[in-house]
This record gives sequence, C-alpha cells and structure tokens, in this order.
Amino acid sequence: MRLAGRCAFVTGAASGLGRATAELLHEGGAAVILADLDAERLQPVATALGKRALLVVVDVRNVEQVEAAISLAKAHFGAIHIAVNCAGIAPASKTASKFKPHGLDVWQRIIDVNLTGTFNVLRLVAAAMIQNSPDDQTGERGVIVNTASIAAFEGQRGQAAYAASKAGIVGLTLPVARDLAEHTVRCVAIAPGLFETALIDGIPEKELEGLRHALLFPNRPGHPSEFAALVKHAVENPYLNGVCLRLDGAARLP
Repeated sequence: MRLAGRCAFVTGAASGLGRATAELLHEGGAAVILADLDAERLQPVATALGKRALLVVVDVRNVEQVEAAISLAKAHFGAIHIAVNCAGIAPASKTASKFKPHGLDVWQRIIDVNLTGTFNVLRLVAAAMIQNSPDDQTGERGVIVNTASIAAFEGQRGQAAYAASKAGIVGLTLPVARDLAEHTVRCVAIAPGLFETALIDGIPEKELEGLRHALLFPNRPGHPSEFAALVKHAVENPYLNGVCLRLDGAARLP
C-alpha cells in the first residue's frame, strides 16, 4: 500500500509509538487521523503536521466515538486505507500480594483498552476498508497494524493482565487476516520490546535496570522512530500478512 494519497487512522497518536508513526506516515504523503484521549497532548501534534492531519478525541472502547471518527475521516479524506492501533495502558499488579488478589477492575480495564479497544477499532475500520476501491498496483483495499508486545511471550511479574491483553493481539492476527483476505485487507502485528515511551516510566528503576540486562544489540531501549519505520514497511510491503513481527533488538526477557 503506497502512502501518497492514502489516509491513515492512528490511535494513541498523542505520544510515543503512535505519534512517531503518525509523523512518519504523514511525511510519506498520507493524510493522518490523529486519535487519542489526551486532547491537550494531541493538539501540538496536529499543529506540527498541519495539512492532511485531523485531530479526533477518541476512547478506543467507545463504539460511537470510533464510528464518528471514521465518518469524519471519510468526509475529509474520502476513505481510510491504513489503521495503526497504538493506544494502550500498562498498570502493573501481581496476581496476589499482601494477602490480597489482583483487582478484577484493573484486569478488566487493561483488557478493555488494550485488547477489546484494539479489536473495536479494527472491526469498524475493516468494515470501512472493504468498501474501498482496490489499489491499482497491489489490489489492496486496506492495511491494519496492531501493537502487541514481547510481554505476550515473556511477561514480567505484575504483567499478567498486560501480557494477556498483548497475547490476545498476537492471537487475533492470523484469524483476522484470514477473515479479511477475500476483501484484500491485510492485518499485521508488531511486538515491540523495551521502548522509550511513557509506558516504561512507571517501571521502578531497579526492575528497569534488570530489563536492560536482557538487551543484546543495540544495548538500549528502542526509539519510537524505529517502531514507526517498521509500521511504514509493513504498510508498503504487500506480502506481509497474518504475522506478528518482534522488534526488540533480540531481547529475551528473564
């Protein structure tokens, strides 16, 4: 899927991986729908990008808000061709600690945002994409890129809910690709490792130092721009489909 003349819907676009992705896709010629709950942090992103960028305040769990954002995108740019789901949360809680069980409300919120929210956006965007005209070069009508995590495979202590939510992203990738193949819409997941985003800010320094020891080369957290570069490649490479790509510098978490 070429970027020029296309429209990309990016959630979590106010910061981190989502912002870097939105900026790179826009630089490549795509119009970008910047979707996030944080309007205050989203506004400077939209202002910096200028033309071909549209800000929408969206809770990915809310059907009406996502539908309204999709309608707005179609009204301004004609169609949605690319969707990148970066919205996510990562509060930590042990299964049982200090004689108390993991809060079920915390579990439900993480699953609702990371997994159900991703699928909510995915299903609604897919329904819009299948109405697109096929690309004259590749035959594609759309590309969906979801954000998993290496926690899906190597979750840490306190990450039961987060790891489960990201494992769900990995698990839905192939079935969704199979469901949408007849409509020539692709679905890919990316599982980033330790990245320089707000999600690592809540990790205690002692635990963060332990995670750094698991890094091979480069021996550093990833840059959001490196995630964005892989998203761009996934969008532009028509033979990538139904797969989860690890982006972690060969890190294997202990």
